[in-house]
Amino acid sequence: MARSPVTRCFFLAAALAAFSACASAQPDRPPAPVPAPVSVPPPPAPVVTHPPPTRPDPPRPAPPQLWPTTSLHGLDYIDVRDIAARFGLKPAWSKSDLAMTLGDRSGVRCTFEARQHDFYCEGLRVFLGEPVLREKDSLWVSKLDVIKIVAPLLRPVDRLAVLPAAAPHVIVIDPGHGGSDPGKENRLVGINEKTMTLDTALRLRKLLEAQGWRVILTRTEDRELSPNKKTDLQLRDDLANRSKADLFLSIHFNSVEKEAERVTGLETYAMTPQFMFSAGGEKRDDMTDVAYPGNKLDFANLMLAAHLHRSMLTTLKTPDRGLKHARWGVLRMLNCPGVLIECAYLSNVTEARRVATPEYREKIAEALDAGLQNYAAALAALRPPPLPPPAPAPSPAVAPAK
Repeated sequence: MARSPVTRCFFLAAALAAFSACASAQPDRPPAPVPAPVSVPPPPAPVVTHPPPTRPDPPRPAPPQLWPTTSLHGLDYIDVRDIAARFGLKPAWSKSDLAMTLGDRSGVRCTFEARQHDFYCEGLRVFLGEPVLREKDSLWVSKLDVIKIVAPLLRPVDRLAVLPAAAPHVIVIDPGHGGSDPGKENRLVGINEKTMTLDTALRLRKLLEAQGWRVILTRTEDRELSPNKKTDLQLRDDLANRSKADLFLSIHFNSVEKEAERVTGLETYAMTPQFMFSAGGEKRDDMTDVAYPGNKLDFANLMLAAHLHRSMLTTLKTPDRGLKHARWGVLRMLNCPGVLIECAYLSNVTEARRVATPEYREKIAEALDAGLQNYAAALAALRPPPLPPPAPAPSPAVAPAK
């Protein structure tokens, strides 16, 4: 049925009234909040990184190489020509094919002579454990002598891994003898060894302390460390080991009975390597095959002895009696490089009279001081300098608070 216009108007009015009533019944709503503008911080400043400082590569030890050996008289020997080839030196005969020199552009580096227990290296007379042999139209040096003496003297950097890592700063100086043990004496001149060694040690201590070294003396007065000689020597080593010394130097003066007026000069001793004969020894004894604590530092012992020996020869202008090896009681049990040095022969009247003067003992102390400084410098030169600390990185930029 169709609705009239009046009816349609009535329904429209009723719908509008109902809608208005519902709207008025709802609680008032707050207007939707307007979001605040977001503050975007600026991007952080780029962090500038500084590359680590660089330095030249340190000299690298040569890779291990086997020496070609030949058995001669029951021992392994190395041809002197092979020694020359290994170190880039040129061999040449001299003395009617009994001696051979090894040299380069700087001059003669080494000289070997048949049937001799010593050779000359960089001008120093150095003793070997076995004699040099003349065989098969060449000269030969025992393998042990090459490995333990010849090669380290010619190129010490090859032994860098077993040399001390830090420069020496603590030294134990051992004035030989003391107390009831006077050592060598020259009654004509009126001096003895124990007095001369102590005076020289005190002078050396003063020089080293002025350069920042810590110096410990095994004795500072006329006394022995023990009435038992073996114990006395052991206590000197013990002091060095307890003090964690970097070096040990035992100062002595020498003497001979025969040809006293002919024999003068300087002898320097390092610890004899295991299996090697000491200077003047040609037969095995109960110590030859023993590895003593001091043998852990064979190459440092040799290096220290070479620098002290050279410095003494240069300063004192004294005859070179040789850089030698011996298993002395004060060298066997050391945990640091050690050397025993015989500064002069008290049995020679002329030399004893020089030693009796304070001026000459001061000169000996200065020569020992220079040798120790040269050793420290040579050790440092084998290693690169420490890297400088890295530059601090700049702090990142921070946006100011609003």
